[in-house]
Amino acid sequence: MGTTTRAERAYAVARTVTDPEMPMLTLADLGVLRSVEVDADGAVVVAITPTYSGCPAMATMRDDLVHRLHDAGFDDVRIKVELSPAWSSDWISEAGRRALVEHGLSAPGPVRRTTGPVALTLTPTRRAIACPRCSSPEVELTSEFGPTACKALYRCTACLEPFEHVKEI
Repeated sequence: MGTTTRAERAYAVARTVTDPEMPMLTLADLGVLRSVEVDADGAVVVAITPTYSGCPAMATMRDDLVHRLHDAGFDDVRIKVELSPAWSSDWISEAGRRALVEHGLSAPGPVRRTTGPVALTLTPTRRAIACPRCSSPEVELTSEFGPTACKALYRCTACLEPFEHVKEI
């Protein structure tokens, strides 16, 4: 008989739930899954952090976690949203970054942290990225906004393929 705790079993289930907008990533690989605990009443409490304020996928993430945990035999499941600290694309795991590239998306680079006020600019963000298909750094921005607010659209000028880039946040 194993010595796995109820919280560990619940975490093992929760970490398999995928992101509804990028299903090649689990919520754990995306860094959205913060913790899974069992409270004093025996309820499984899952903490998640949105990738950005107003992320429309949060409701689906919450529903998917509840359904998956219920299917695994956890009757009382509560999802709490933690906004602090704010999610960062730095939280995407190395396995998650590889999965993005394997599926034709450009993974975010490191977030540039600044102290003091954040400069406002209306020009596109300059990023040092490479094409996820041919690895060429010769890319051009076609739209700062892709199919979701957390992605930008690029085109490789070497292989001419379009691709999405997950933005650094």
